[in-house]
Amino acid sequence: MTADGKVTGGTPAQDDAEGASPGRGVRADAPLTATPRAVAAIAAVTVAVLLAVSPWYGYHRDELYFRMLGERPRLGYFDTPPLTPMIARLSTTIFGDTVVALRIVPALCAGALVVLVALAARELGGGRAAQILAAAGTATSVLTLLAGHSLLTLTPDLVLWGAVTLCLLRVLLRGDGRYWLWLGALSGIAAYNRDLIVVLLGTVGLGILVAGPREVLRDRRLWAGALLALVIASPNLIYQVTHDWPQFQMADALRADEGADNRAAFVPLQIVLLGPVQAVICVAGWLRLWRNRRVRSLAIAYPVACALVLYSGGRPDYTGGFLLYLFAAGCVTAAGWRWRRVLIAALAVNAVVAVVVALPVVPAASLGGTPVAAMNEVAAESVGMRDVAAQTARVVNGLPAAERAGAVLLAANYGEAGALHRWAGEFGLPAVYSGHNELWWWGPPPEGTRVVVSVGYPLAGLATVFARCVPGGRLSGMPGEEQGVPITVCHDPVQPWRELWPRVRHYS
Repeated sequence: MTADGKVTGGTPAQDDAEGASPGRGVRADAPLTATPRAVAAIAAVTVAVLLAVSPWYGYHRDELYFRMLGERPRLGYFDTPPLTPMIARLSTTIFGDTVVALRIVPALCAGALVVLVALAARELGGGRAAQILAAAGTATSVLTLLAGHSLLTLTPDLVLWGAVTLCLLRVLLRGDGRYWLWLGALSGIAAYNRDLIVVLLGTVGLGILVAGPREVLRDRRLWAGALLALVIASPNLIYQVTHDWPQFQMADALRADEGADNRAAFVPLQIVLLGPVQAVICVAGWLRLWRNRRVRSLAIAYPVACALVLYSGGRPDYTGGFLLYLFAAGCVTAAGWRWRRVLIAALAVNAVVAVVVALPVVPAASLGGTPVAAMNEVAAESVGMRDVAAQTARVVNGLPAAERAGAVLLAANYGEAGALHRWAGEFGLPAVYSGHNELWWWGPPPEGTRVVVSVGYPLAGLATVFARCVPGGRLSGMPGEEQGVPITVCHDPVQPWRELWPRVRHYS
């Protein structure tokens, strides 16, 4: 019987999917409702929309950085595992060196994520309505649209977490230990993107130890899956060990640099990432998971993960994967609510807001004067990056020919370095160096380099390492953090570059 009193006559799993008993769990042997074609249609529309808007604005600073890193394939980089730079390299090799090429994989990942969340709802007993709701709510969330528009580490992360979560649900609800092997393989791959996968596995593992079902831990295939994950992740682990665990050093730097702001924004962004309507459904999902012993571990995992992220000062989106499975569970309950028409209308309004906030629909020239630039730093940092190279080129071209011939560029951050590197050929720019994150490890300019055009470093600091520095102007016309940064022409370093280079190093 549904919430409005109608008799469905379906199976226990189907009745539960339509909201008859929000607290009841799904029987391991209950038949699952077939995934409706509408889910595939929603995923396809999501991909199509993201591809259509992919050329709008321009490269995000992270995309330029990953493109740059991808040109030097390695087992690991100081500030990021190698998967996202690898995707950038493959994308530009296969599809061409354009912003659209970099965004094909993100769009496909967004479509895959829509399907994965719908499948999670199905696994939890959701019928047709629940699965469509899960797909539509995921497709129109700020989190999905942001990750699907630009190539960020978040992009493959959400898909891999979604796949790992689906495997967990099949182990916990079906008791099918074969999925431990799939889970291990996917977790190993996820470790190549961000080490955060250990937060998901660790918190869910803690939940299983506390609330059960502990019998799944006695399956030998769990340990086979763990070994498989370790083997797949081992090259990146070896890189971490042999480089003094740079991810921990980066975590310390991020905590010092952004920790306070991240903590202040954490709770509001837990609501904004999916949307206020989806957040209400997530609450229903948490309650549903808590009431079902077989998946109570997932309910326990979310608050534990939140505590860890708050303690470490990590970004609020680090819990995005948890929110998605809470939303999937909540859709099973919400599908039976009497006021579904109101829910659908609210989701439609939320979708419009999410599109405006997360996608490049506000004209680039007007972006800086709107709340969108403040709400969505990805959008703000996707406008004007080509101008970084163009405006720097004007300073370089203004140098005497003899100085220009031996000059190099010194960028204060990886976004500036990535922009200067991307358009170096078009604007005739010299080689780019930077002391920021991984780029410091690429080494200093050649000994004997006497002329440096600095982008982003303050004049006061440059004056301590060069005999003479002359302001060359400031970057302008950008809504992001590059607005107003100085361009400075410096001559004659006061020490050999091998001695100066450690002073340039900084992580953030």
